[in-house]
Amino acid sequence: ADESGAVRTSADNPMNHISNPLEGIEVHSLDFLNLPSPHIKPKHMLALYHKIKQEASSYDGVVITHGTDTLEETAYFLDTMEVPHMPIVLTGAMRSSNELGSDGVYNYLSALRVASDDKAADKGVLVVMNDEIHAAKYVTKTHTTNVSTFQTPTHGPLGLIMKQEILYFKTAEPRVRFDLESIQGLVPIIPVYAGMTDELLDLLPVDQLDGLIIQAFGAGNVPKETAEKLKSLSQAGLPIALVSRCFNGIAEPVYAYEGGGVCLQNDGVYFVKELNAQKARLFPHVLQVGVGQLGGAGHQRDVAAQIFGFAHADGQGAGGFDGGDAGGGVFDADAVADIRVYTLGCCKEDVGGGFGMCDGGRVGN
Repeated sequence: ADESGAVRTSADNPMNHISNPLEGIEVHSLDFLNLPSPHIKPKHMLALYHKIKQEASSYDGVVITHGTDTLEETAYFLDTMEVPHMPIVLTGAMRSSNELGSDGVYNYLSALRVASDDKAADKGVLVVMNDEIHAAKYVTKTHTTNVSTFQTPTHGPLGLIMKQEILYFKTAEPRVRFDLESIQGLVPIIPVYAGMTDELLDLLPVDQLDGLIIQAFGAGNVPKETAEKLKSLSQAGLPIALVSRCFNGIAEPVYAYEGGGVCLQNDGVYFVKELNAQKARLFPHVLQVGVGQLGGAGHQRDVAAQIFGFAHADGQGAGGFDGGDAGGGVFDADAVADIRVYTLGCCKEDVGGGFGMCDGGRVGN
């Protein structure tokens, strides 16, 4: 950060100047991207996935440093990909290296510890911040500046990083995964509000959309005028996924009045369990390109059910698809000293010789 507090990207990644005090871990670093995290796009996430696959055979784990604004989206995207059977950890920072209590170096070293832990291999893609380990699918940024910003609503963290040990409480459930060569699509997020009708939806270029994410009230309800428009869009073939605008809880069809969740589901709206809007938005991108490898467009709703976790309008789950275990991979317990961790920098800044991760105007934010 400069004297005014502004943070800018630079050609030099401060992470490269950090020594590794952790015994038994060999770290190789790569400056993969030089972008503030608000500039990250799905194409960058896909390129990151391809780079991890390309280098996986040479390493035992991967750590990705990332600006925190879109960190959860990159983490979730990678968690839907057919990533190698090894620990993959994302981390970031909330305070600049020239601020008291800077957390960048500590989070980075914590991420290295997790990426070199054999028990992390079957937990899926992970986010490590502030001594906590979170599942990529559920974690979200909850505060603009606080170092404990990353939280997992409803579930809580997968584990904790202790002084000498790493403690895990939970395991990740199976995932449907894709191996994509390209990604494309236009999928807007539309929040619902009191008094909403159909005027905002009428402004959308429907013929150019590949999907639509609706942030609904409560368990999954919208104004009746909005529901009528969503029904017509769904009948026209536009995939529509619904998430709750509530921080905690799960979207599910409960109410049968006009605009209620029961009617929306009957009209073809997908109810998304436990994903927020920004993560749910990534799914139509993946589905648009990846559904072909599972049998073509006729299987689209079944694939959606597997990833989103919703039931069909007739009450039947999709079933019939084995997504395999999330993440995966086991270290050789007798070869701890030979663990090699690959770190990829996706966000850099000018911090005057210190360490940090940038994200749109503030280190790590």
